[in-house]
Amino acid sequence: MDYSIILIMIGIVCIIISFFIKDSTKKIEKDIEDLSISIYQETNSIKRRLKVVEEELMLEPNFQVKSPANSNTINKAKKNEFINTLNPKQQELKKTKPIPEILVRQVIELDKQGYSVSEISKLSTLAEVRIHEILQNSGGIK
Repeated sequence: MDYSIILIMIGIVCIIISFFIKDSTKKIEKDIEDLSISIYQETNSIKRRLKVVEEELMLEPNFQVKSPANSNTINKAKKNEFINTLNPKQQELKKTKPIPEILVRQVIELDKQGYSVSEISKLSTLAEVRIHEILQNSGGIK
C-alpha cells in the first residue's frame, strides 16, 4: 500500500471520530455562564440585604447615648430650662420622631469640632431642640 492512501484513511477516520467526541469547550462555556448568573444573583441578594440594613439604621427608634458620669449638671439645667421655654408644638415635635443614629453621631462630631447649635442645625437638617436633646444625652452640651 501506498503511504498517501494510509494517511488519507487515517485523516478520514479522525474526522469521523471528531463528530462523536463531545466538545469540552461547550461544557466550560456553560459552567462559566452558570457561574456568572450565580454571582449576579448573589450580588443582587447582598444589595437587597444592604438596603434593608441601611433602612433599619435610618429608622433606629432608640438613639439613647449614655452620658459620662462627670457631666456638668449646670449645662443640663440650662438645657432643661431651654426645653421648658418651648411652645407646645415644639415639645410635641421633640417627642414624635426618633433620630437616626447616623445623625446623632454627626451632631456629636460637629459639636466636638466647635460648631454652634444653629450651624449644626443647618448642616444636619435637625431642629435646634433636637440638637440640644442629642447633646444632652451624649454629655456634650455647651
